[in-house]
Amino acid sequence: MQDPKRYTLTAALPYTNGPIHIGHLAGVYVPADIYARYLRLIGKDVVFVCGSDEHGVPITIKAKKEGVTPQDVVDKYHAIIKKSFEDFGISFDNYSRTSAEVHHETASEFFKTLHDKGEFVEKVEQQLYDADAKQFLADRFVIGTCPKCGNEESYGDQCEKCGTSHNATDLINPKSAITGGVPSLKETKHWFLPLDKHEPFLRQWILEDHKNDWKTNVYGQCKSWIEDGLRPRAVTRDLDWGIPVPVEGADGKVLYVWFDAPIGYISATKEWAENNGKDWKPYWKEKDTKLVHFIGKDNIVFHCIIFPAMLKAEGSYVLPDNVPSNEFLNLEGNKLSTSKNWAVWLHEYLEDFPDRQDALRYTLTATAPETKDNDFTWKDFQARNKELADNYGNFINRVLVLTNKYYSGVVPTPNEYLEADIDVLDELKKFPADIAFSLERYRFREANLKMMNLARLGNKYLAEQEPWKLVKTDEERVKTIMYVSLQIATALATLSEPFIPFASNTLQDLLQQPETKWYDIEEKTDLIPSGHKIKEGKAPILFPQIEDEEIQKQLDRLEAIKVANEKANKVVEPQKDTATFDDFTKLDLRVGTIVEAEKMPKAKKLLVLKVDTGIDTRTIVSGIAESFKAEDIIGKKVTVLVNLAPRKLRGVESEGMILMSENEDGKLVFVNPDEEDVANGATIA
Repeated sequence: MQDPKRYTLTAALPYTNGPIHIGHLAGVYVPADIYARYLRLIGKDVVFVCGSDEHGVPITIKAKKEGVTPQDVVDKYHAIIKKSFEDFGISFDNYSRTSAEVHHETASEFFKTLHDKGEFVEKVEQQLYDADAKQFLADRFVIGTCPKCGNEESYGDQCEKCGTSHNATDLINPKSAITGGVPSLKETKHWFLPLDKHEPFLRQWILEDHKNDWKTNVYGQCKSWIEDGLRPRAVTRDLDWGIPVPVEGADGKVLYVWFDAPIGYISATKEWAENNGKDWKPYWKEKDTKLVHFIGKDNIVFHCIIFPAMLKAEGSYVLPDNVPSNEFLNLEGNKLSTSKNWAVWLHEYLEDFPDRQDALRYTLTATAPETKDNDFTWKDFQARNKELADNYGNFINRVLVLTNKYYSGVVPTPNEYLEADIDVLDELKKFPADIAFSLERYRFREANLKMMNLARLGNKYLAEQEPWKLVKTDEERVKTIMYVSLQIATALATLSEPFIPFASNTLQDLLQQPETKWYDIEEKTDLIPSGHKIKEGKAPILFPQIEDEEIQKQLDRLEAIKVANEKANKVVEPQKDTATFDDFTKLDLRVGTIVEAEKMPKAKKLLVLKVDTGIDTRTIVSGIAESFKAEDIIGKKVTVLVNLAPRKLRGVESEGMILMSENEDGKLVFVNPDEEDVANGATIA
């Protein structure tokens, strides 16, 4: 599309069954916000919308677990999510919710339009039914084995391991997520969107028209789906939570969340327009509008195939120009998991690191999973903050301090430019177009690096010119150096705003900066003119140091979560084969005392023990070296199986076995006799 007149940007609607975590931010919301802020800076007409997705099955599952209503759940998490986004600086023009009246009206109207045009197919078919719960099992109410990859915990609509979308009836060995029971098949009527009817259009629109401009992960997943053959997709569900299907004969049925949710972008735009005295229609229905969806990779099919098919069937809407989707972000080497609490929750981050929004934004952009899954670590987060401080922060601090010190905060008038000054100013003018080149191609990591290179350019220039030394011998030359440095600082304040908006806003305030648009930097020679007064006083530290203790606190929290998950997931060993009384009487268990202990050479797990069994003192090799130090267990009372057949371990003959168990933390513990004064050799029966 050539020079669109307006932009409609959407960010995937988060489920309101829990708060936002860093995976959501890295995959969707930070890149979307960067792009929206950039477009505003180049003077584009932009509406950037999102909202809470409040009709998903996970909502009802959460409500059942907590013993509350679905409305209680969505109200709680909508408030948390909305505030988190605001505090983090995600600059939505409107953050709405799908429980809003305007959304119910919009989604119902959309369905009725397609229904009246004959775009749906009505079918009676068998679906999974939980007799104990007395309800049909939609999507995430079913868990079973994925027919494609064999994942035994696939949901009824999608396997989170391989990303395949399917129907609940496709699962192998399905079970109810409500009762755990095995569901039966029961007939029910639903309305289907015949994707097969739209396959020729989708083949042309995706596989040909967008072959070269969509990201490879998006294009590849769509191509796989289309070439596998598109089939009708149900747009209604048997549930009591959601938007009622607005036609006769649909009692007890609601719009399927993946029909209802993307329409939320339209209703959020309507709400924004109503609140701002605008007309929403041009942003969705005029050909010179560029529609861009920012999503995670698990939403590709819905935004690139199902929603465009809906829009095409309706007939009056523009289609998405691009659907930039990132891969997944991991945390400290493990997959982020809401159910296992393995996440960095945004609202908790903002409590632990107040006024450190930019540090996280910068880290998530610098390590964004744009082409493959990537990993967030707390140590890298600390290092990225230091990178900001050493480059951006250091340059700005020097410029402000020296301007206040030498000129009482007034921008000096430059003298004759030397070659070094001209080179830097020429280089400066290239940055807007260079960063924009990456942003227009949704390469946010690359653009972020280029922005930081401008700070590095300023640092290098100052370090080479050394105005703090030169001021003693050539004050006139220093005026030029500081003037040039202030031009770089002013440009940096504008060009960094999409990436680190809090630092940018602070810097603009410190510079008392005249309004500067993105491409002013290419065209103007005096972004901040001579005689302009900047704010006096000590400049704040833009990127305060993140201490080791702060990082260790986060690592300790994750370790505690890891241990708790291991406990929760620990499988109790099943009962062994039945033993007879005669089998049991063959075991000779005695009380003994460890009298000597030493590590076996070149063996990680083995200790060589001398144990007084009351019968004799014998050698026993035990695999406990990773749990106990040799010197700590001398004198320890133990339970010994004394009539175990001798066995050589690493050349040492072991004449028995010490009984051990594990505590709830998974640590080895001795199975001891109850009384400390039990004599060695006493039998245990």
